[in-house]
Formats: sequence, C-alpha cells, structure tokens
Amino acid sequence: MSSHRTPGIAAGRLPDQTLAQNFADYPPPLDAHEAAVAADRCYFCHDAPCITACPTEIDIPMFIRQISTGTADAAAMTIWDQNILGGMCARVCPVEQLCEGACVREAAEGKPVEIGRLQRYATDHAMDRGQPYTRAAPTGHRIAVVGAGPSGLAAAHRLARHGHDVTIFDARPKAGGLNEYGIATYKTTQDFARREVEWLLDIGGITVEAGKALGRDISLDGLRADFDAVFLGMGLAGVNALRASGEAHEGVMDAVDFIAALRQAPDRAQVAIGRDVVVIGGGMTAVDAAVQARLLGAENVTMVYRRSRDRMSASQHEQDHATTTGVKIITNAMPKAVHGNGQVSEIEFEYTAEGPDGLRGTGETFSLRADQVFKAIGQMIEGVPEGLRLEGGKIVVDDNRRTSLPGVWAGGDCATGGEDLTVTAVAHGRDAAEDIHRMLAARAG
Repeated sequence: MSSHRTPGIAAGRLPDQTLAQNFADYPPPLDAHEAAVAADRCYFCHDAPCITACPTEIDIPMFIRQISTGTADAAAMTIWDQNILGGMCARVCPVEQLCEGACVREAAEGKPVEIGRLQRYATDHAMDRGQPYTRAAPTGHRIAVVGAGPSGLAAAHRLARHGHDVTIFDARPKAGGLNEYGIATYKTTQDFARREVEWLLDIGGITVEAGKALGRDISLDGLRADFDAVFLGMGLAGVNALRASGEAHEGVMDAVDFIAALRQAPDRAQVAIGRDVVVIGGGMTAVDAAVQARLLGAENVTMVYRRSRDRMSASQHEQDHATTTGVKIITNAMPKAVHGNGQVSEIEFEYTAEGPDGLRGTGETFSLRADQVFKAIGQMIEGVPEGLRLEGGKIVVDDNRRTSLPGVWAGGDCATGGEDLTVTAVAHGRDAAEDIHRMLAARAG
C-alpha cells in the first residue's frame, strides 16, 4: 500500500472521526427489545423454506422461537449445532439470497424476518459465556487440516468434539482465513474474527501451526503418512490475471491484498488510497474493495464488470449498498489496456456483448482516469499436490467430500461445490469431519 511512487495515492485522506464513523459496525446489532420485536414477525413455518435455503440447514424457526421466549443461549446452541461459525455467518452471509430471500414474509410483504441479525443477536449473547461444547473421550486418532479458514476451522472443531486430535496448518501468520483477511472491515468490527477463532479453539484438542504452506513447508504425502486423515481447506490463493496490457503498472493490485492490508492495519488512517479508484469485477470482493475505497476517502470509485448487472455474483443488496456509498457501477465492459508512464493514470475498456459463442468485444472503447486499480476477477487454486483430480480448477470431491486420494477430504473454495461463501465452506468442513469420524470409528471397530 505504499504511496511514495504513485502520485494521487495517499494515506490520511479523512479525519480520524470520519473514518471511525465510516467503519462503524454495519448493520448495527439488535438490542434485546429489537430482537424480541424482530422474532415476533416469524411465522414459525412447519416446512420452513428458510431452512432449505441455508447451506448449513440451521433450524431457523426453532432458534427464533427460542429468542422470542427469552432463551437466547439455547438459540445460539441451535445455530452452533449446525454452524459453529454462526456468529461470522450472521455478519457476512448474503441472507437476501439465502434464508431471508426464501422467507414467506419476503414473498408476501417484501420485508423478510431479519434472520441474519437475529442470528447475530443469539450468538453474540452466548459467545461471551465461553465455549459451550466439551470434547468426547480421546480416541488417539490424529487428523491434519490444511487451511485455518471457515472450512478448516469447522472441520477441526467437529473432529475435536468427537475426541480426535487435530493439527491445523495455515500459510498465513494468523488463523481465520477469509474471515480474518478477506471480509470488509465494517462487517467484522472489534476484531470479531480473531475472537471467534479463539472461542472455537477453546474446545481443546486443536493445535494451529501458522506460517506452514502446503508444498513449501509441508507435503500431502508427509501428512498422509503422519496422520490418520487429511482435510484440505486452503481456499484459493492465486488471483486471475486481467489479460490486459500494462497490468504490471504501479498502482494496479489485487483487491484481496487491499482488503487484507486494511483488515490488518493497526491504524486505518495510514492505509493509502487513490483519488480515482477503479475496481474490476462483479463479486463480493469487488464490492468490499470499492466500498472501502470510498470509506477511506477516494473521490471517485468505479466498479466495472464484463457482463450485465444481473450476472454479477454480488447480491442486489450489496450492489445497492455500493451505489449508496457513492460507487459507480459500469457493466458490459472489459479491461483492454492499462495506460501510464510506469504508473497507472488511465485504464481503457471495451464494451462487451453476449453472443452465441459467449462474451465478445464490440470494438467500442472508453477510458477511465485511475491512479489505483484493484483486480477482483476471481481466484484460483495454487500448488495442487499430484494425485488429486481437478475439475474447473478445483479439487474433485464426492458427496462426502472425499477426494480421489484415499484418506484425503477437501472442502470450501478449493473444492468442487465451493461457492465463495463462508456458510458453504462451514457446511463442507462439518460434513467432511463427520465422514472422517465415521471412517475412523469403523476402522477402530
């Protein structure tokens, strides 16, 4: 995030008080009265469509009823039994596409029950009381988990509950994965990602070895030899290229690196941002980068996506949040060239059209002034060990999350079925852990 080589990129664009307001908790948590009122709107449907829409299949009517009867701790247990990272998911899930989008009140009134905020109310209330689960008797089995993100953490906690010993290896210096490094700062205030990880690890039986990357510090063959099972949940570390000339110019960087730098910065006022920022992409990472660029004080922020607005993977809610923050969204345009004398000053785009053969350029171009460009055009897996079958750049798994190698499971974004969602990654880790436990129990029996 250095600004010394690129004019226009600077830290401290806004006063500290304004920054504090910009990065305040969004949306704010419910208090007890607000939670009771929100819970009373639930119909407690017998065949609740919200449950079906939740990748972790939380019994949503049950936990909302528990909140309405004043037993928020019981509600938290209902959530955590299915989703041990329910606190983070309550903050970052695209609920308008999942549970709230399926709510019958959404269909009838256009205003669903606030499931996400109710879930946060319950889990925040109960987390302060400590880790509620205890380990089963030690089994003597040892499992390696690669990746301390949502999928790996969910797998590790479930395995520890069953009495197995788990070692998590992660390439980064801190555990948490996407939750620690890849989520917008205003969505996870007060260092929540770290606190949730510490709370989760309090169950015991889980050791985290940070700074250990697969292929660099550890090998899959070595893990298979030393452990009874291996779960791969390392996410996607590589970032796709723009495939536009000049992308090596100073001022062009990966959006995930910008988000991580902001998340880890001890002082947001020291994070440099440009005056004219262009974000290329249409997903959640693009929205998070664009919104936070505005919150840091960028004067002009534009998101550019190569397809139509309805093809953007960012939810409508997130798109609307971006535009109300002051982000301009341009669709049906792809980057053609980055211009500048060693440092970016302008980026040229070509309008696109969908045809029988897919996306194509129309030949019509336009340019945007830019002193900073963030690439948010998708990530890819890196350093896949030999023997693992891939499909579409991801590790192929079956319904139990088993890979093509015996004794190896995979989940989250690195595996087929990964959807770049924390909640889906949690479901993968949980389900893989249960299958690993069944396999180990059958072997022992």
